[in-house]
Amino acid sequence: MLTMLRDYLRLLLFFAGTLAGLQIPGFVDQYGKSLQAHLAEANRQLAGFQADAERYFGGNLEQLIAHYAASNDPIFNAGGDNLSSMAQRRYLLQDALQRFQRNAYSPYSELLLHPLADIRREVWQHYSHNVLLKPDAMAFGLLSGLLLAMATEALLGLLWCMLRWPWRRPQPQ
Repeated sequence: MLTMLRDYLRLLLFFAGTLAGLQIPGFVDQYGKSLQAHLAEANRQLAGFQADAERYFGGNLEQLIAHYAASNDPIFNAGGDNLSSMAQRRYLLQDALQRFQRNAYSPYSELLLHPLADIRREVWQHYSHNVLLKPDAMAFGLLSGLLLAMATEALLGLLWCMLRWPWRRPQPQ
C-alpha cells in the first residue's frame, strides 16, 4: 500500500511539474507579443514626427529633437523633451525585441536576465494561463516535470536515510 501511494505521489509531482513547466513558454510567448505590441504603438506615436523629420531633416529624428530643444518657446521646448522620451522608449523596445528574437534560447534568457520591468509586470498582471502545444513547450514541460519528480524523490530518499540512520543497529561481524 505504501509503495503504491509513493508511486502515485511521484506521478502527481511529475504531472504538476509538467503543467507548471508548460506555463513558462506561454508566459515567454506573451512577453514577446507584448514587446511587439508596445513597439508598434511607439512607432505609431512617432509616425507624425518621423514624417516631419523626413521633410525637414532628411529623416533624422535626432535633429528634429535638437530643433525643438533649441527653441526659445517653453511649450515647444517641452514638446521636444516629450518627443525625446518617446524616441528613447522606441529605441529601448527595438533593442529588447532584437535581443528577444536573436535565437531559440534568447527569449528565455532575455526574460530572466534583462526584461523590461514594466512590460514583464504588465504581462504578469494580465497573464492568461494556457498550454502551448508546440514541441519546445511540451519538451520544456516534460523536462520540468521529470526534474521536479527526480529532485523530490532524491530529497525524500535523503530525508528517509537521515531519519533512519540514528536507529540503525550495528551489523554483527
